[in-house]
Amino acid sequence: MNHVLSGLAANASLPPELLDRLIAVADTETATHLVHRADLSHAQAIALASRAEEIAVSLAHAGMITAEDVDPAKQPYVALALLAEGVGRSEWAQAFARAPDVKHRVELAACPGLSPDVVEVLASDADVRVVAELALWTTSQTAARLAVHSHAEVRRAVAANEATPPAVLAALLTEAGMAPAQRCLVCDREETPFVHDPECPRLDCDLLPGDSCDGSHESTREQTHQLAIENPGTPDQALADFADHPSLYLRCLLAGRPNLPAAICARLVVDPHPEVRACLAEKRAMDGELIHALAFDREHEVRRRLAHNPVVPLDVLTHLASATRLSSTLLPRIASASPAELEELAASSIPAVRTLVAHRRDLPPALRDTLATDPDAKVLKSIAPHPGLSERLLRSMVDRHGVRVAAKVATNPDATPALLEDLARHRPVVQKAFREIARHRNASVPALLACLADPQARPIAASHAALPPPIIQELLTDPDERVAEAAAANPSLPLNVMWESMPPS
Repeated sequence: MNHVLSGLAANASLPPELLDRLIAVADTETATHLVHRADLSHAQAIALASRAEEIAVSLAHAGMITAEDVDPAKQPYVALALLAEGVGRSEWAQAFARAPDVKHRVELAACPGLSPDVVEVLASDADVRVVAELALWTTSQTAARLAVHSHAEVRRAVAANEATPPAVLAALLTEAGMAPAQRCLVCDREETPFVHDPECPRLDCDLLPGDSCDGSHESTREQTHQLAIENPGTPDQALADFADHPSLYLRCLLAGRPNLPAAICARLVVDPHPEVRACLAEKRAMDGELIHALAFDREHEVRRRLAHNPVVPLDVLTHLASATRLSSTLLPRIASASPAELEELAASSIPAVRTLVAHRRDLPPALRDTLATDPDAKVLKSIAPHPGLSERLLRSMVDRHGVRVAAKVATNPDATPALLEDLARHRPVVQKAFREIARHRNASVPALLACLADPQARPIAASHAALPPPIIQELLTDPDERVAEAAAANPSLPLNVMWESMPPS
């Protein structure tokens, strides 16, 4: 892999003639970077597609090549990619449905908008992998038909398909009125009873750890239940029995469903395992009694997840902030708080509550500036990135709390070049600040030079457009390949150096 060429491939200042040259010499890694260029012409995309089929597949998904550009016999996966995007030719689908390579048939089965005759061929395929893939993506009518397939793997795929009718999903959970499946992937390959060893040494084995079959296809049936519980189309009445299921994983999946009936929630909120209650705490449809029970749960993770719930009342959130360690992010309920609510929270005597407000980036100037003078360092760390703060207030934060707030001050979009230079010279050194300074739009040359001395900030600084061209050129030969690639991607890299970096034709 040529890291300089990969960097050039991402360089926004690369001229069209040099882009042509780069396409001609690109290895697979460089070509992968080129695929994402917004200025790639159709002709250049065609040239790039000839480098490797996986590159052509990416271009097909990106809409850069069309059916007229592809020979399905020579580039089958590119043709299948176009079919997956809905822009392939119908005759391709008909041919791939009977292709000798099962991988082609599996790829086709996932494509949307297949004609009824193609669906029929795939649904009757001798390889269950093809039928299962079709079941995963097909229409409701075909999914309903495949739900009674004799192979458990097909039924499992039907349970995951969100187009599957609710009544069919309920039947897959209860198995009422359905004949038992005759086979599964485990008993297709092994004599039963069999449990797949998690440390299986066979290189050609694709069974999952713990896959098992004693004749009832139990691991596949459990996976079917998991997928049906996760499927939003599954009716609530089919889920009630799973509130007391011995499987912790199934109870967690049930608790995570968005609109569970209150009766099921009442059973799950007293579940002995905290992970079930934590999943329940993320639900957006909860009554006050349920919220109160979760807010005073003995487990920290339950309370933490409740704090991230958009419907949690502010009085409950205030309690959670004072009793729970919350992550340094903007909570959904704070994001939707009204100006009056923000004022009330910002006046709280509890620093953790004021910190919640400080995570907002659209605060009224007066409230923003008040929080910028807060005596608590955690509040200042949260408010420091807020746009509009004056240099005086930002410097005051650093003067009062030094290393505790310096890195966050460096993220402020309005930090001046002079302030960034001072942060880069701060003693004691603040390693995190170097990375923030290196990516800051206002970083000056002296600040960037200081960042280049830090191993973690060096690759970031090497891509900064404010670096002097001679320094960027020197970094192209840096022993750290990340630095060399970043320098090559720097839009301030001189054009003549770009040309000189090209290998001979």
